[in-house]
Amino acid sequence: MMFRRVALTAAIAFAITGCGGAREKPTASQPAAAASPWPDVSWPLTADPALEKRIDELLATMTVEEKVGQLVQGDIASITPEDVRKYRLGSVLAGGNSDPGGKYDATPAQWLAQADAFYEASMDVSQGGKAIPILYGIDAVHGQSNIVGATLFPHNIGLGAMRNPELMRRIGEVTAIETRTTGMEWAFGPTVAVPQDDRWGRTYEGYSESPEVVASYAGVMVEGLQGKVGSQEFLDGTRVIASAKHFLGDGGTTGGKDQGDTAVDEATLVRIHAAGYPTAIAAGAQTVMASFNSVNGVRMHGNKPFLTDALKGRMQFGGFVVGDWNGHGQIPGCKNDDCPATINAGLDMAMAPDSWKGFYETTLAAAKAGTISKERLDDAVRRILRVKFRLGLFEAGKPSQRTVGGKFELLGAPEHRAIARQAVRESLVLLKNNGGVLPLQPKQRILVAGDGANDVGKQSGGWTLNWQGTGTKRSDFPNADSIYEGIAAQAKAAGGNAELSIEGKYTAKPDVAIVVFGENPYAEFQGDLPNLLYKPGNDVDLELIKRLKAEGIPVVAVFLSGRPLWMNREINAADAFVAAWLPGSEGAGIADVLLRKADGSVQHDFKGKLSFSWPRTATQYANNVGQKDYDPLFAFGFGLTYADKGTLAALPEVSGIEGEQSAGGVYFAKGKPSLGLAMQLSNAGQAGMPATTVPVALADGSLSLAAVDHKAQEDGRRLTWTGSKPASWLLVSGKPLDVTRESNGDVQLQLTVRRDSAVTAPVWLGVGCGDGCSGRVDLQKTLAAIPQGEWKVVGVPLKCFVAAGADVSKLVQVPVLESGAALQLSVSRIALGALNEAEATVACPAK
Repeated sequence: MMFRRVALTAAIAFAITGCGGAREKPTASQPAAAASPWPDVSWPLTADPALEKRIDELLATMTVEEKVGQLVQGDIASITPEDVRKYRLGSVLAGGNSDPGGKYDATPAQWLAQADAFYEASMDVSQGGKAIPILYGIDAVHGQSNIVGATLFPHNIGLGAMRNPELMRRIGEVTAIETRTTGMEWAFGPTVAVPQDDRWGRTYEGYSESPEVVASYAGVMVEGLQGKVGSQEFLDGTRVIASAKHFLGDGGTTGGKDQGDTAVDEATLVRIHAAGYPTAIAAGAQTVMASFNSVNGVRMHGNKPFLTDALKGRMQFGGFVVGDWNGHGQIPGCKNDDCPATINAGLDMAMAPDSWKGFYETTLAAAKAGTISKERLDDAVRRILRVKFRLGLFEAGKPSQRTVGGKFELLGAPEHRAIARQAVRESLVLLKNNGGVLPLQPKQRILVAGDGANDVGKQSGGWTLNWQGTGTKRSDFPNADSIYEGIAAQAKAAGGNAELSIEGKYTAKPDVAIVVFGENPYAEFQGDLPNLLYKPGNDVDLELIKRLKAEGIPVVAVFLSGRPLWMNREINAADAFVAAWLPGSEGAGIADVLLRKADGSVQHDFKGKLSFSWPRTATQYANNVGQKDYDPLFAFGFGLTYADKGTLAALPEVSGIEGEQSAGGVYFAKGKPSLGLAMQLSNAGQAGMPATTVPVALADGSLSLAAVDHKAQEDGRRLTWTGSKPASWLLVSGKPLDVTRESNGDVQLQLTVRRDSAVTAPVWLGVGCGDGCSGRVDLQKTLAAIPQGEWKVVGVPLKCFVAAGADVSKLVQVPVLESGAALQLSVSRIALGALNEAEATVACPAK
């Protein structure tokens, strides 16, 4: 892949020149300047002898057990305040699916009470130990987005389209305030990835494909979160510590595969993928998060030349390095609960969410044995303590007693929402405006249609109240406007009328239709795609636009997405096409731009410019400005205004993809297996019988298969076991499937099923790759609890299969359903899914 050669921005140039004066001395050796492509960044915090004296005095009194505790971060779903009190751990985090009481809609008061409890445990010395305040981290990635009522900003891809660094600073300030309100001191952001393949499921977490845009945002976002170094507000009670992530190369993996390998030379790695770090470090970012990905085959969590020599040495990073969710366990020779190599490589704090206890014990043993040297241990602890002292945690008191702790009126405060609404307005990119249909007169009859029209969860995307952003309801967003609500309010105020109809039906013919549609929420690898087709096999949005047009109604398409996708057919069908990205809670910001004022004048013009190039075909995955043969449909920086002639000629509707396509992570849908999978029936006497047509049965009649209707004609299959002998229904892959990354967390194998009979014996659901590497889980209790005759989504965490012995790196059977007793069970869909999407979850069997 040919990447453009880019000069570092002026901001980076300033950061790397060095400003003189005494600096906190990095502990790592620095590579020779002449041999290194890494910039020599100037860490902005001058040495503080009084601070270092406090650290020295505390370190001198700490036991090795207490030191190791500081290196460990556990997740609130797997750790209690009592655990913190006993093990003297340094940090806790709230993962994307972790909430007080296990409730995604826990109240702000419940969040704050939990933060108090963890803090008080860390300061309680009644059972011995030192009073060292705990750090509480959370993925506040587009606002304090885990909390009901918080302001939700557009995801980073939309913010990149704004080209407004100063507004980014204000967004960081609001995020910090609302995070502190609920008791946390640490936001895991900003993401400074530079996505180079739009198939990547985290593309929307990147500001841009352009290193310059990312660099222009990284430093100001850090300053927004933390305050400006040297100012009175730096790390005061309204600020949080930031975490520039993910170091390094997360946006450049081969094939856009999340947690994959970034195969580039070091100069390219630095020039493109490290572009955000010099400005973030120069702004004083207190933490950097290591990345899941490898660089040229070496996992970043174990990459000493990059974590220690380059980051801490060459770039003079003076904060501490934290890991990502069990990322250390992916280092060869390591496990989630045993990995001294990651500390030796330069990781200072391991994110060991559900493996924290084992990790603590093995790290303690390694420290006592000298596998981790005293010098390395003390360096890591010193870096962590330095951040805690800087943040004033030793004097701050419990979170509810701090500057804004418990001031829940700040969540979604009007002034905060106004900033988010401005961000929405400035992020919108106009790609087509035939006939000058936009801006719309509000004094007319407006139809608002599409499944994104009145869905705040969909317009907010992943990382919203839970990891995948799914399963939410309107009442979860009390301080928000859906896109329809924003349009309806302004139309009504101007004397017009907006009618909502998801399906595009209406009582009286409208003057214009606004169709809001797009990607459903996803996060991380759940969003990885094989190509850039939009919802392959599902043309409901296109058909809606075409039908309204055929009825003589002008159509404005508002597209919600976390990346550019091949949309030529939808763009052709609509009169105007707006890329709205994932705008967050302020849907009214879209009405601000699409609708005129009541007097007919323009409210707000389009300002957004593409921060990612738009593909000409669905195979144009790596489509970045400056590459050789760069030929996008809409180039980087494109974006119409109302002054432009917005006429767009008909686009070719050849996607470049041949054959029927299926969404990633879907194994069975619409009555048939996905591409690359074959459906079979099997028992001891007749193995692997193809089941390509229905009805079909094994020769002895032990298992038969018939068609059944769920949401469409014959879109499911009914399995009937007679109980004469054990028999299986299975899907077999032509090539091994690797779901290792998906098993590291809460991803489930989910079956949409209907129980058509009693369940009287074990029903085994398994995955496998042959003898000795398969695993299965009994569904009997879960299925028996489902009302007979009702379709339900049953989920089994992938980690259950791992615990049962499956090697999930090379599966060829996904899944196997087996019964030895009489049973009727219908199945309409099998796919990977998020925890909160399941209506019934199977508990992993006890070890």
